[in-house]
This record gives sequence, C-alpha cells and structure tokens, in this order.
Amino acid sequence: MLDASLAGLLTGLSLIVAIGAQNAYVLRQGLAREHVGAVVTICTASDVVLILAGVAGIGSVVEAAPAALTVVRWLGAAFLGWYGVGSLLRARRTESLRASSGGVTSLRAATGRTVALTWLNPHVYLDTVLLLGTVANHEGDAGRWWFALGACVASTAWFTGLGYGARLLAPLLARPGAWRVLDTLIGVVMLVIAVRLALG
Repeated sequence: MLDASLAGLLTGLSLIVAIGAQNAYVLRQGLAREHVGAVVTICTASDVVLILAGVAGIGSVVEAAPAALTVVRWLGAAFLGWYGVGSLLRARRTESLRASSGGVTSLRAATGRTVALTWLNPHVYLDTVLLLGTVANHEGDAGRWWFALGACVASTAWFTGLGYGARLLAPLLARPGAWRVLDTLIGVVMLVIAVRLALG
C-alpha cells in the first residue's frame, strides 16, 4: 500500500510539475494574490476527478474517442492562442502589472480561465486520465486506489505550494518591469503550446 501510494505521488508530480499553461496561470495569480484559493481549488479538484476517472477505467473510453480529443485539441489551441496574445498585450501596459493592484481580475474571470486552461487541454486527458490510469492498474485492484491517493496528494501539494508559495517571489517582482517579463514569458509559453496543439 505504501509502495503504491509513493509510486502515485512520484508519478503524479512528474506529470504535474512540467511547465504548462495551467501552472503558468496559477503562478501568475499567486504572485498577484488574486483569487488564489479559488484557482488552487479548481486545479486540485479537477486533477482529483481526472485521476480517479483514469484509475476507474475511463482511460479506455478516452483512448477510444479520438474525435472528442480532436475537438478539445482545437478548442484548447484557440483558447491558449487568445490568452497568449492577451498576456503579451498586458505586458505592454505597465500600470496593470503590479502585484499590489488587487482586483484587476474578477473572480468570475479567474475561475473561468482556470477551468478553461484545465479542461480544454487534451494533454490532461492523455496524461492524467490515460497514462496515470494505465500505470495505476499495474498496481492491482487494491493497489491502484492507493496509487490514486498518492497522485491526488501530489496534485494537492503542488498546486497549493505553487499558488500560495508564489508570494515569496513577490519582492523580486515588485517592479512593473519584472511583471512585464513574466507576462511576456507566460504569453510565449501559451502561444507555443497553442501552436503545438494545432499541429497535433
């Protein structure tokens, strides 16, 4: 049981920690201290649902529905392209890049973007549902749920640490110029991922 949980923890972290659109957004919200609790909760809850779905065997359904993944891929590419361009445009406006300017993003907008960045990413279904589900099933009937527990703990720890730990970097990003660089990097990451999704 402990071995299966540890395997789930390490496998979950290896998939979650990779730099991506979702992590970049959680980091930005954490630095800006805007709706961090809501963003972290959505990311964590979504991951838990996807992990449990994969372990329960939904991965085979995802694998058998390439048309659905294609639709999600194009929607995700369009959304990430739109968000990436917006981030680059935001980087040009010095006055909107201060971490102390709370309230720039409404709760509704923040939660909407978080949901979109999470559920319109086809890689989340391939990695979290299909890959984790496949690995978990190698642990046996009982072991796979301990594996799932480890993966859920990894997700919870990562998003909580990223969202709330980001404020430790706030002093380094107190200057608008630093936020300009951050938003530029986020915009580039989003656009690169959007292009990769569009190209398949």
